[in-house]
Amino acid sequence: MAKKKTLFECQACGFQSPRWMGKCTSCNQWESMIELSTDQIKFLKETSASSASGAVLSKAKPITQIEEDNIVRFTSGSQELDLVLGGGIVPGSLTLIGGSPGVGKSTLLLKIAGNLARDNKKVLYVSGEESAGQIKLRANRLEANHDNLYLLPEINLSIVISEISNQNYELIIIDSIQTLYSEETPSAPGSVTQVRTITFDLMRIAKSLHIPIFIIGHITKDGSIAGPRVLEHMVDTVLYFEGDNSSDLRLLRGFKNRFGATNEVGIFEMNKEGLNDAKSMAGKFFNKEKLQSGSALTVIMEGSRPIIVEVQALVSESYGHAKRSSTGFDNNRLGMLLALLEKKLDLPLGTYDVFINISGGIKVNEPSADLAIIAAILSSYRDRELSAETLFLGEVSLTGEIREVSGLTQRLKEMEMQGFTKAVIPNKALEKTNIKCFVADEVAKVVEWM
Repeated sequence: MAKKKTLFECQACGFQSPRWMGKCTSCNQWESMIELSTDQIKFLKETSASSASGAVLSKAKPITQIEEDNIVRFTSGSQELDLVLGGGIVPGSLTLIGGSPGVGKSTLLLKIAGNLARDNKKVLYVSGEESAGQIKLRANRLEANHDNLYLLPEINLSIVISEISNQNYELIIIDSIQTLYSEETPSAPGSVTQVRTITFDLMRIAKSLHIPIFIIGHITKDGSIAGPRVLEHMVDTVLYFEGDNSSDLRLLRGFKNRFGATNEVGIFEMNKEGLNDAKSMAGKFFNKEKLQSGSALTVIMEGSRPIIVEVQALVSESYGHAKRSSTGFDNNRLGMLLALLEKKLDLPLGTYDVFINISGGIKVNEPSADLAIIAAILSSYRDRELSAETLFLGEVSLTGEIREVSGLTQRLKEMEMQGFTKAVIPNKALEKTNIKCFVADEVAKVVEWM
C-alpha cells in the first residue's frame, strides 16, 4: 500500500516541510505549521510545473547598457500621503497599508479615491468587508461622491480581475487582502496560500497594465501585518498607520519604499470630514503656554521634517520595587539614562518610580531626545519648572558626554519659526541663527538649567 504523501506549511511565513514541526525553522514561530490537503498539494505541484514549462530564457546584460525607468508620478490629492510615497503615486506600483482596526485606513483611501475621481481619474474601490451602501454613507461624509469612482463589493478574485480587464481604471483599492479568495487555490480566505496567490496576481496586474494598486492589510496582536511575511517582500511599498484611537492625530509611516525614502512620516487629523492632512504642526505635540515641572521640549526629525515634541516625566518615591515605564520612548534606553544619572549626579533614583511619556502619541526613535529626557527627569525630581522658551537637544553617551545630533540647522530653523529663543545643545551652531544657543557637553552641566 502506497504511503500517503503529506506536506506542512507555516501560517506565518509560508515555509513548507514534509513533516510537522512544533517550531518553524524559518520564522521561529511556535504552533504555526498546518497540514495541507491533497488538493492543495496537487495545486502547488501543477503551479510549479506550469511555471517551469512556460519559462523563457533571458540573458544577462551589463548594467551600463540598462536604461533607467522614467518614473512619472501623479498626486494623490493629499500632501502628507505624497510625502510618504516619495512625491506621489507611481503607476504600476503595489502599495500595502496596515494598521489597527479603526485607525483610518479605509477612510484615507476612500478620501484619496474621491480626490482622484474628482480629477477625472477612473478609480475602482473593491470592498470585501462592507456593502456598497455602507461605503456610500462614508463617501457622503468625506465628500467623495464622483461619477469616476466605482464600487465593487466582491471577494472573488476572478470577478475582480474580470472587472479590471473590462474597464480602463487608473487606480485600484483592495479592502482588504485577507477577504479576497481565489477559486484556483483550495483554502480559506486569509490563509497563507490564498494571500500569497492573490498578491502575486495583483502584482502581475499592476505591472502589466501599469495601474497603481493599494492594498489594505489587517494586523496581528504584535502589530505586524497578518498573513505570510512574503507579502511585504512582494509589494513595492509598505505603510503603517500609528496613533491612539482616542487622539485625533494619526501617523502614516513608511517602512519600505522602492521609489523613495523609507523614513518619511505623514501626519493626519481625524475629524467629522474624515482623515485630512494636518494643516500645521505648531502646538500639536507640545504646550508652549506654560510647562509644568517634569516637562521639557525637544526637536526630533521624522524623515526630512523637524517636529517639536514635549517630553513628560514623573518621578515619585517608590513603595517597594521601583518601577520604570515609558510611552513613546525605548524603555531600555530609559534604564540606561537613569543609571547614568545615579552614577554622575549621585541621584538616589533607585528608590523612585520613573515614568516617561511623549505627548501626542508620537514615538521617538532617535537618541537626540536623550538630553530632554534627562532634563524632564531632573525637573520632576526637583519639582522645578523649565523655561517654555528653551529646547534641549543632544545624545547622551554612557560616559556622561553629550554628543551632537544630525540636522541641527533644520531643527534650529523649526524652533525659530515656532517662536522659541533658546536651545541647550552639545556644540555651537555652525550657521548664524536668532536662537540663543547654550553649550552643554556633559550631563553635569544640565543641572545649571534646573
